[in-house]
Amino acid sequence: MNYTDINAKAVDSWVDDDWEWSIPTSHEDYIKAKNGDWKVVLTPLKPVPKDWFPNLENKKLLGLACGGGQQMPIFKALGAACTVLDYSAKQLEKEKLVAERENYSINIVRADMTKTFPFADNSFDIIFHPVSNIFIEDVYHVWNECFRVLKSGGVLLAGLDNGINFLFDDDEVSIEIVNKLPFNPLKNDELLKKLEADNTGIQFSHTLEEQIGGQLKAGFVLKDLYEDYNHGGLFKDYIPTFFATRSVRP
Repeated sequence: MNYTDINAKAVDSWVDDDWEWSIPTSHEDYIKAKNGDWKVVLTPLKPVPKDWFPNLENKKLLGLACGGGQQMPIFKALGAACTVLDYSAKQLEKEKLVAERENYSINIVRADMTKTFPFADNSFDIIFHPVSNIFIEDVYHVWNECFRVLKSGGVLLAGLDNGINFLFDDDEVSIEIVNKLPFNPLKNDELLKKLEADNTGIQFSHTLEEQIGGQLKAGFVLKDLYEDYNHGGLFKDYIPTFFATRSVRP
């Protein structure tokens, strides 16, 4: 089984357990968004600045690895023509649920983002890509594909992990460093078996060279960024472990 298939199966099981990123937007929040009261996140805590977005009315927006029915309903309420791509069938079921509840149309695509995106060149005005690169090995491919499917002047908004979380045990009971970076279970059989046994998905750390440098090498111009923190654990309020970038295709 390909590691991305393992990850899709893991995420499906998390959805069954009411994973926080699979709880759909409520009807009340959808209506609030239609009235101009809204927020979305790329990283765990900090809302994306509203000035990072163009006017979304009739803009073609791709939610990349963005299933769960959380962000797409907000963007639909703001007038965007939305496509959501995810490899978790159950995350996409959440998108369908909200779309049917609110009676709007959305293009729902089940696909593996480690493969060529199933879209033509210059298809989208904006890509919204929450933290999900931790589930893929090669981020350069993702940046190249994002560049390809965005129109000139298109905006890429991405949530990213800086790797610190991978240095320590998941339970964060101590500050002892137990792993080294880069964290790549495909190159460590013992680590791979542990992740599979724990049903945490096959995850990867990535360097700033890959995350920011990869966007630049793909051709993007970096316009802004911010850092964010974990929900809880040892690092909450002490050190940022996530960041988000706003980049533009010239």
